[in-house]
Amino acid sequence: MDILGWILVILLFAVGMAGAVYPILPGALAIYAAFFVYGLFFSFSEFGIWFWLIQTLIVIVLFVADYAVSAWGVKRFGGSRASIIGSTIGLIFGPFVIPALGLIIGPFAGAVIGEMIVGNNLERSLKVGLGSVVGLFTSVVVKFILQLLMIVLFILWLVF
Repeated sequence: MDILGWILVILLFAVGMAGAVYPILPGALAIYAAFFVYGLFFSFSEFGIWFWLIQTLIVIVLFVADYAVSAWGVKRFGGSRASIIGSTIGLIFGPFVIPALGLIIGPFAGAVIGEMIVGNNLERSLKVGLGSVVGLFTSVVVKFILQLLMIVLFILWLVF
C-alpha cells in the first residue's frame, strides 16, 4: 500500500506541475490533493496547523495571481476589458482548437479579437495580443514557482 500511496502522490504532483502550463489541468488543487492522499495512506500527524495554513495561503495566492498576472499583461499593453475576456476565452479553448500551439495562439487571438470588437485598429490590437502572451508566460512562471514551493514545503515538512 505504501508504494500505491507514493505513486498517487507523485502522480498528483506531476499533474499539478503540468497544470502550471496547461490551464485545463487543476494545478494547485492536484498538489493540494496529494497532501490528503499522503495523509490517508500514511498519516496526517506530520502536518500541523501551520502546514495547512501556509499551503492554503499559497493556493489562494496562486488563484489570485493566475488571473491578476494574465490581466496585468493585457492591461500593461493597453488592453481593454474586452481583450481580457477574449484572452481568457482563447486560453481556455485555444489548446483544444490547435493542440500544439493553441496555448499561445488562443490568448493572443482572443485579445486581438476583443480589441478589434471594441473598435481599435489592427496595430493596437496586435500590441495587446502580445501583452496577453507576456501575461500568460509570466503567469506560468509564477504558478510554476509557487507550485514547486508547495511541493518543496511538503518534502521539508516530512523530513524535518
